[in-house]
Amino acid sequence: MKKFLLALSVALLTLSCAPAPQDTSVTTFYLIRHAEKDRSEGVGNDPQLTEEGLQRAQRWAEVLGLEPLDAVYSTDYQRTRQTAAPAAETNGLEISLYDPNAFDAQTWIAKHKGQRVLIVGHSNTTPMLVNRLMAEERFTEINDAVNGNLYVVTVMGETVGVELLSIE
Repeated sequence: MKKFLLALSVALLTLSCAPAPQDTSVTTFYLIRHAEKDRSEGVGNDPQLTEEGLQRAQRWAEVLGLEPLDAVYSTDYQRTRQTAAPAAETNGLEISLYDPNAFDAQTWIAKHKGQRVLIVGHSNTTPMLVNRLMAEERFTEINDAVNGNLYVVTVMGETVGVELLSIE
């Protein structure tokens, strides 16, 4: 009986000292600014994409289509919806609209745990969302002439990483 209790004590001590299992699910957010918009006079504040912008949107779908997406989000503007459309179509997904000012990073991380998510925004909102996901102020507004930034935010447990790529 003493040997059994000693073995049980050692086993319990070993289990209590063992590290807790790590969360190995990887959540990946791809954040991009809308593609080139029509800057013609008189188009208003909700312009469509130019032909160049439509071609870039298609390239985004190709680049992001290497592995399936689980969700595609866009702000409620023609240029962002048009940028998101090819990637959504490629993956058989509907575009979900979101409000960048109401974006709560922890809620999005929990909601999309283990998924791959595209978020299309604007020159000011895209870096803001990346900063919120990372919980640090690292990125500033995107220069208005730049439409090829791809922010890849990876979340695994408590670890958050980011990579900024440029796709032309």
